[in-house]
Amino acid sequence: MPPGLKDVAARAGVSIKTASNVVNGYVHVAPETRARVQAAIDALGYVPNPAARRLRGGGSGVIALAVPELRSPYFAELAGHVVETAAPRGWTVLIEQTGGRGNRERDLVAGLRRHAIDGIVLCPVGLATGELTRRHGIPAVLLGDWTRGVPGPPRRPEDQVPVAAQARHGPVDHVGIDSAAAAAEATRHLLRLGRRRIAAIGASGRPDAMPRPQRLAGYRAALAGAGLVPDPLLAVAVRGQGRSHGAAAIEELLARGADFDAVFCFTDLLALGAMRALYEHGVDVPGDVAVIGFSNIEEGRYSTPTLSTIDPDTKRIAEIAVDMLAERLTGNAAAIAPREIRVEHRLLARESTLGRPQL
Repeated sequence: MPPGLKDVAARAGVSIKTASNVVNGYVHVAPETRARVQAAIDALGYVPNPAARRLRGGGSGVIALAVPELRSPYFAELAGHVVETAAPRGWTVLIEQTGGRGNRERDLVAGLRRHAIDGIVLCPVGLATGELTRRHGIPAVLLGDWTRGVPGPPRRPEDQVPVAAQARHGPVDHVGIDSAAAAAEATRHLLRLGRRRIAAIGASGRPDAMPRPQRLAGYRAALAGAGLVPDPLLAVAVRGQGRSHGAAAIEELLARGADFDAVFCFTDLLALGAMRALYEHGVDVPGDVAVIGFSNIEEGRYSTPTLSTIDPDTKRIAEIAVDMLAERLTGNAAAIAPREIRVEHRLLARESTLGRPQL
Protein backbone atom coordinates (compact mmCIF):
# COMPACT_ATOMS: atom_id res chain seq x y z
CA MET A 1 0.00 0.00 0.00
CA PRO A 2 1.27 3.51 -0.72
CA PRO A 3 2.18 5.51 2.39
CA GLY A 4 -0.62 7.50 3.97
CA LEU A 5 -0.82 10.63 6.06
CA LYS A 6 -0.73 8.46 9.19
CA ASP A 7 2.67 7.09 8.11
CA VAL A 8 3.99 10.60 7.50
CA ALA A 9 2.83 11.74 10.94
CA ALA A 10 4.41 8.74 12.65
CA ARG A 11 7.75 9.20 10.91
CA ALA A 12 7.83 12.93 11.68
CA GLY A 13 6.67 12.43 15.28
CA VAL A 14 3.65 14.72 14.96
CA SER A 15 -0.10 14.37 15.02
CA ILE A 16 -2.04 13.49 11.87
CA LYS A 17 -3.67 16.94 12.08
CA THR A 18 -0.27 18.65 12.06
CA ALA A 19 0.88 16.53 9.12
CA SER A 20 -2.34 17.46 7.30
CA ASN A 21 -1.73 21.15 8.00
CA VAL A 22 1.71 20.94 6.40
CA VAL A 23 0.41 19.07 3.34
CA ASN A 24 -2.34 21.64 2.87
CA GLY A 25 0.03 24.58 3.25
CA TYR A 26 -1.35 26.15 6.41
CA VAL A 27 0.98 28.89 7.59
CA HIS A 28 0.60 28.43 11.35
CA VAL A 29 3.08 25.58 11.65
CA ALA A 30 6.49 25.99 13.28
CA PRO A 31 9.31 26.00 10.69
CA GLU A 32 11.14 23.09 12.36
CA THR A 33 7.93 21.06 12.49
CA ARG A 34 7.21 21.82 8.83
CA ALA A 35 10.75 20.74 7.93
CA ARG A 36 10.34 17.40 9.78
CA VAL A 37 7.05 16.66 8.07
CA GLN A 38 8.42 17.60 4.65
CA ALA A 39 11.43 15.34 5.24
CA ALA A 40 9.05 12.49 6.08
CA ILE A 41 7.00 13.18 2.93
CA ASP A 42 10.14 13.07 0.80
CA ALA A 43 11.51 9.95 2.48
CA LEU A 44 8.27 7.98 2.18
CA GLY A 45 7.32 9.28 -1.28
CA TYR A 46 3.93 10.31 0.08
CA VAL A 47 1.51 11.80 -2.47
CA PRO A 48 -1.86 13.26 -1.39
CA ASN A 49 -4.90 11.55 -2.83
CA PRO A 50 -7.07 14.32 -4.27
CA ALA A 51 -9.46 11.77 -5.76
CA ALA A 52 -10.30 10.62 -2.25
CA ARG A 53 -10.82 14.21 -1.19
CA ARG A 54 -13.30 14.70 -4.01
CA LEU A 55 -15.19 11.55 -3.06
CA ARG A 56 -15.46 12.82 0.54
CA GLY A 57 -16.38 16.40 -0.18
CA GLY A 58 -16.91 16.85 -3.89
CA GLY A 59 -14.67 18.77 -6.27
CA SER A 60 -13.40 22.18 -5.33
CA GLY A 61 -14.32 23.65 -8.70
CA VAL A 62 -10.81 25.10 -8.86
CA ILE A 63 -8.03 24.25 -11.29
CA ALA A 64 -4.56 25.73 -11.52
CA LEU A 65 -2.58 27.03 -14.46
CA ALA A 66 1.16 27.03 -13.77
CA VAL A 67 3.41 29.05 -16.09
CA PRO A 68 7.07 30.12 -15.82
CA GLU A 69 6.32 33.85 -15.84
CA LEU A 70 3.37 36.14 -16.34
CA ARG A 71 5.46 39.04 -17.67
CA SER A 72 5.71 37.15 -20.94
CA PRO A 73 2.86 38.22 -23.27
CA TYR A 74 2.64 34.64 -24.55
CA PHE A 75 1.88 33.20 -21.12
CA ALA A 76 -0.41 36.11 -20.26
CA GLU A 77 -2.43 35.43 -23.41
CA LEU A 78 -2.45 31.70 -22.64
CA ALA A 79 -3.77 32.40 -19.15
CA GLY A 80 -6.58 34.52 -20.59
CA HIS A 81 -7.62 31.70 -22.95
CA VAL A 82 -7.59 29.11 -20.15
CA VAL A 83 -9.74 31.32 -17.91
CA GLU A 84 -12.21 31.96 -20.75
CA THR A 85 -12.45 28.25 -21.59
CA ALA A 86 -12.88 27.19 -17.96
CA ALA A 87 -15.56 29.77 -17.12
CA PRO A 88 -18.52 27.99 -18.83
CA ARG A 89 -17.75 24.92 -16.70
CA GLY A 90 -18.06 27.01 -13.56
CA TRP A 91 -14.37 26.57 -12.78
CA THR A 92 -12.13 29.07 -11.07
CA VAL A 93 -8.55 29.20 -12.39
CA LEU A 94 -5.72 29.94 -9.99
CA ILE A 95 -2.61 31.22 -11.77
CA GLU A 96 0.73 30.01 -10.43
CA GLN A 97 4.02 31.59 -11.48
CA THR A 98 6.72 28.96 -11.07
CA GLY A 99 9.75 30.91 -12.25
CA GLY A 100 10.73 27.69 -14.03
CA ARG A 101 11.83 26.21 -10.69
CA GLY A 102 11.70 22.44 -10.62
CA ASN A 103 10.83 22.19 -6.93
CA ARG A 104 7.84 24.50 -7.41
CA GLU A 105 6.57 22.57 -10.42
CA ARG A 106 7.12 19.28 -8.56
CA ASP A 107 5.02 20.34 -5.58
CA LEU A 108 2.21 21.59 -7.80
CA VAL A 109 1.95 18.33 -9.75
CA ALA A 110 2.13 16.33 -6.52
CA GLY A 111 -0.77 18.32 -5.06
CA LEU A 112 1.33 19.96 -2.33
CA ARG A 113 -0.13 23.46 -2.29
CA ARG A 114 -2.19 25.59 0.04
CA HIS A 115 -5.45 25.60 -1.90
CA ALA A 116 -7.28 22.41 -2.85
CA ILE A 117 -7.39 22.10 -6.62
CA ASP A 118 -8.99 19.47 -8.81
CA GLY A 119 -6.39 19.51 -11.58
CA ILE A 120 -3.60 21.48 -13.16
CA VAL A 121 -2.47 22.74 -16.55
CA LEU A 122 1.30 23.06 -16.42
CA CYS A 123 3.97 24.58 -18.68
CA PRO A 124 6.99 22.74 -17.28
CA VAL A 125 10.52 24.07 -17.52
CA GLY A 126 12.56 22.80 -14.59
CA LEU A 127 10.78 19.52 -13.87
CA ALA A 128 12.46 16.34 -15.08
CA THR A 129 9.97 14.16 -16.95
CA GLY A 130 10.67 11.11 -14.77
CA GLU A 131 9.59 13.06 -11.71
CA LEU A 132 6.05 13.27 -13.07
CA THR A 133 5.77 9.50 -12.78
CA ARG A 134 7.07 9.47 -9.23
CA ARG A 135 5.29 12.56 -7.92
CA HIS A 136 2.03 12.66 -9.87
CA GLY A 137 -0.87 13.37 -7.49
CA ILE A 138 -3.61 15.18 -9.42
CA PRO A 139 -4.95 15.12 -12.99
CA ALA A 140 -2.55 17.18 -15.08
CA VAL A 141 -2.15 18.40 -18.64
CA LEU A 142 1.27 19.52 -19.87
CA LEU A 143 1.68 22.26 -22.45
CA GLY A 144 4.76 22.68 -24.55
CA ASP A 145 6.74 21.67 -27.59
CA TRP A 146 5.53 18.47 -29.21
CA THR A 147 8.09 15.66 -28.97
CA ARG A 148 9.79 14.53 -32.15
CA GLY A 149 10.51 10.94 -33.06
CA VAL A 150 7.05 9.43 -32.72
CA PRO A 151 5.93 7.00 -35.44
CA GLY A 152 4.02 8.75 -38.20
CA PRO A 153 2.78 12.35 -37.85
CA PRO A 154 -1.01 12.71 -37.46
CA ARG A 155 -3.05 13.17 -40.61
CA ARG A 156 -5.34 15.71 -39.01
CA PRO A 157 -4.17 18.73 -37.00
CA GLU A 158 -5.46 17.40 -33.68
CA ASP A 159 -5.18 13.63 -34.07
CA GLN A 160 -3.86 11.87 -31.03
CA VAL A 161 -0.36 10.54 -31.43
CA PRO A 162 -0.25 6.73 -30.96
CA VAL A 163 2.74 6.61 -28.62
CA ALA A 164 3.36 5.61 -25.02
CA ALA A 165 3.35 9.15 -23.65
CA GLN A 166 3.58 7.81 -20.10
CA ALA A 167 7.18 6.80 -20.78
CA ARG A 168 8.02 10.46 -21.32
CA HIS A 169 5.56 12.42 -19.23
CA GLY A 170 4.15 10.06 -16.61
CA PRO A 171 0.37 9.59 -16.21
CA VAL A 172 -0.49 12.99 -17.65
CA ASP A 173 -1.78 14.40 -20.91
CA HIS A 174 0.21 16.64 -23.24
CA VAL A 175 -0.83 19.30 -25.75
CA GLY A 176 1.59 21.19 -27.97
CA ILE A 177 2.83 21.90 -31.46
CA ASP A 178 5.63 20.32 -33.46
CA SER A 179 8.13 23.07 -32.71
CA ALA A 180 10.89 21.49 -34.79
CA ALA A 181 8.63 21.49 -37.84
CA ALA A 182 7.52 25.05 -37.09
CA ALA A 183 11.10 26.27 -36.72
CA ALA A 184 12.03 24.55 -39.97
CA GLU A 185 9.12 26.26 -41.72
CA ALA A 186 10.19 29.66 -40.40
CA THR A 187 13.74 29.07 -41.63
CA ARG A 188 12.57 27.83 -45.04
CA HIS A 189 10.50 31.02 -45.37
CA LEU A 190 13.72 33.01 -45.04
CA LEU A 191 15.49 30.71 -47.50
CA ARG A 192 12.72 31.16 -50.07
CA LEU A 193 13.33 34.90 -49.86
CA GLY A 194 16.93 34.33 -50.91
CA ARG A 195 18.49 34.65 -47.47
CA ARG A 196 21.45 32.34 -46.90
CA ARG A 197 23.25 33.69 -43.82
CA ILE A 198 20.51 33.04 -41.27
CA ALA A 199 21.28 33.60 -37.59
CA ALA A 200 19.43 31.76 -34.82
CA ILE A 201 18.76 33.51 -31.52
CA GLY A 202 17.28 31.71 -28.54
CA ALA A 203 19.13 28.56 -27.51
CA SER A 204 19.46 28.25 -23.74
CA GLY A 205 22.51 29.98 -22.33
CA ARG A 206 22.05 28.83 -18.75
CA PRO A 207 20.73 25.67 -16.97
CA ASP A 208 17.58 27.34 -15.60
CA ALA A 209 16.60 29.10 -18.83
CA MET A 210 13.71 27.83 -20.90
CA PRO A 211 15.04 25.11 -23.24
CA ARG A 212 14.24 25.29 -26.97
CA PRO A 213 16.04 22.22 -28.40
CA GLN A 214 13.31 21.46 -30.93
CA ARG A 215 13.50 24.94 -32.42
CA LEU A 216 17.26 24.75 -32.82
CA ALA A 217 16.92 21.30 -34.41
CA GLY A 218 14.29 22.55 -36.86
CA TYR A 219 16.45 25.52 -37.86
CA ARG A 220 19.42 23.24 -38.53
CA ALA A 221 17.30 20.74 -40.45
CA ALA A 222 15.99 23.45 -42.79
CA LEU A 223 19.51 24.68 -43.50
CA ALA A 224 20.67 21.13 -44.18
CA GLY A 225 17.73 20.64 -46.53
CA ALA A 226 18.95 23.65 -48.52
CA GLY A 227 22.47 22.25 -48.69
CA LEU A 228 23.82 24.76 -46.14
CA VAL A 229 26.11 23.98 -43.23
CA PRO A 230 25.10 25.81 -40.03
CA ASP A 231 27.72 28.39 -39.09
CA PRO A 232 28.47 28.33 -35.31
CA LEU A 233 29.04 32.09 -35.44
CA LEU A 234 25.38 32.57 -36.36
CA ALA A 235 23.89 30.66 -33.39
CA VAL A 236 23.56 32.86 -30.30
CA ALA A 237 22.59 31.48 -26.90
CA VAL A 238 20.62 33.75 -24.58
CA ARG A 239 20.20 33.97 -20.82
CA GLY A 240 16.51 34.82 -21.06
CA GLN A 241 13.66 35.20 -23.53
CA GLY A 242 12.93 38.93 -23.24
CA ARG A 243 13.40 41.89 -25.56
CA SER A 244 16.69 42.87 -23.91
CA HIS A 245 18.08 39.39 -24.55
CA GLY A 246 17.23 39.64 -28.25
CA ALA A 247 18.91 43.03 -28.47
CA ALA A 248 21.98 41.68 -26.64
CA ALA A 249 22.17 38.77 -29.10
CA ILE A 250 22.33 41.19 -32.04
CA GLU A 251 25.08 43.11 -30.29
CA GLU A 252 26.98 39.85 -29.89
CA LEU A 253 26.55 38.95 -33.57
CA LEU A 254 27.85 42.35 -34.61
CA ALA A 255 30.75 42.15 -32.16
CA ARG A 256 31.71 38.79 -33.66
CA GLY A 257 31.78 40.38 -37.10
CA ALA A 258 29.24 37.82 -38.25
CA ASP A 259 27.88 38.22 -41.76
CA PHE A 260 24.10 37.61 -41.66
CA ASP A 261 21.13 38.61 -43.77
CA ALA A 262 18.31 37.10 -41.69
CA VAL A 263 17.51 36.20 -38.08
CA PHE A 264 15.24 33.46 -36.76
CA CYS A 265 14.32 34.20 -33.15
CA PHE A 266 12.91 31.48 -30.91
CA THR A 267 10.33 33.88 -29.40
CA ASP A 268 8.61 37.04 -30.56
CA LEU A 269 10.06 39.01 -27.64
CA LEU A 270 13.57 38.10 -28.76
CA ALA A 271 12.65 39.19 -32.28
CA LEU A 272 11.28 42.55 -31.13
CA GLY A 273 14.46 43.23 -29.17
CA ALA A 274 16.56 42.14 -32.13
CA MET A 275 14.73 44.52 -34.50
CA ARG A 276 15.26 47.42 -32.11
CA ALA A 277 19.00 46.73 -31.90
CA LEU A 278 19.27 46.47 -35.68
CA TYR A 279 17.44 49.80 -36.04
CA GLU A 280 19.83 51.46 -33.60
CA HIS A 281 22.76 50.25 -35.72
CA GLY A 282 21.20 51.61 -38.90
CA VAL A 283 20.40 48.15 -40.29
CA ASP A 284 17.22 48.09 -42.36
CA VAL A 285 14.61 45.39 -41.63
CA PRO A 286 13.95 43.60 -43.89
CA GLY A 287 16.05 45.28 -46.58
CA ASP A 288 19.37 44.33 -45.00
CA VAL A 289 18.26 41.71 -42.49
CA ALA A 290 14.95 39.85 -42.41
CA VAL A 291 13.60 38.90 -38.97
CA ILE A 292 11.07 36.24 -37.97
CA GLY A 293 9.85 35.31 -34.50
CA PHE A 294 7.83 32.55 -32.84
CA SER A 295 4.60 32.75 -30.78
CA ASN A 296 2.41 35.41 -32.46
CA ILE A 297 1.95 37.74 -29.52
CA GLU A 298 -0.29 40.74 -30.14
CA GLU A 299 2.61 43.20 -29.87
CA GLY A 300 4.11 41.80 -33.08
CA ARG A 301 1.04 42.83 -35.07
CA TYR A 302 1.60 46.48 -34.13
CA SER A 303 5.40 46.76 -34.21
CA THR A 304 7.22 48.70 -36.93
CA PRO A 305 7.70 46.77 -39.10
CA THR A 306 5.05 44.21 -38.22
CA LEU A 307 6.66 40.96 -37.17
CA SER A 308 6.61 37.74 -39.19
CA THR A 309 6.10 34.83 -36.83
CA ILE A 310 4.88 31.31 -36.15
CA ASP A 311 1.35 31.17 -34.72
CA PRO A 312 1.05 28.17 -32.33
CA ASP A 313 -2.74 28.68 -31.96
CA THR A 314 -2.60 29.36 -28.23
CA LYS A 315 -6.39 29.60 -27.97
CA ARG A 316 -6.88 26.10 -29.38
CA ILE A 317 -4.17 24.69 -27.12
CA ALA A 318 -5.96 26.16 -24.09
CA GLU A 319 -9.32 24.78 -25.21
CA ILE A 320 -7.96 21.27 -25.72
CA ALA A 321 -6.09 21.33 -22.40
CA VAL A 322 -9.20 22.30 -20.44
CA ASP A 323 -11.32 19.72 -22.28
CA MET A 324 -8.80 16.98 -21.52
CA LEU A 325 -8.70 17.95 -17.87
CA ALA A 326 -12.50 17.92 -17.72
CA GLU A 327 -12.60 14.38 -19.13
CA ARG A 328 -10.30 13.18 -16.37
CA LEU A 329 -12.26 14.97 -13.65
CA THR A 330 -15.72 13.84 -14.76
CA GLY A 331 -14.83 10.29 -15.84
CA ASN A 332 -12.71 7.45 -14.55
CA ALA A 333 -9.33 9.16 -14.71
CA ALA A 334 -7.41 5.96 -14.00
CA ALA A 335 -8.97 4.27 -17.04
CA ILE A 336 -7.88 7.01 -19.47
CA ALA A 337 -4.51 6.30 -21.04
CA PRO A 338 -2.11 9.26 -21.26
CA ARG A 339 -2.84 11.26 -24.39
CA GLU A 340 -0.60 13.42 -26.54
CA ILE A 341 -2.23 15.84 -28.98
CA ARG A 342 -0.53 17.96 -31.58
CA VAL A 343 -2.05 21.27 -32.66
CA GLU A 344 -1.21 22.73 -36.06
CA HIS A 345 0.83 25.92 -36.33
CA ARG A 346 0.71 28.63 -39.03
CA LEU A 347 3.39 30.76 -40.61
CA LEU A 348 2.37 34.43 -40.62
CA ALA A 349 4.54 36.38 -43.07
CA ARG A 350 4.51 40.11 -42.35
CA GLU A 351 6.64 43.19 -43.01
CA SER A 352 9.76 42.11 -41.09
CA THR A 353 10.46 39.57 -43.84
CA LEU A 354 8.35 40.71 -46.80
CA GLY A 355 8.66 44.49 -46.48
CA ARG A 356 5.83 46.97 -46.64
CA PRO A 357 3.28 46.42 -49.42
CA GLN A 358 3.58 48.81 -52.33
CA LEU A 359 0.75 51.34 -52.48
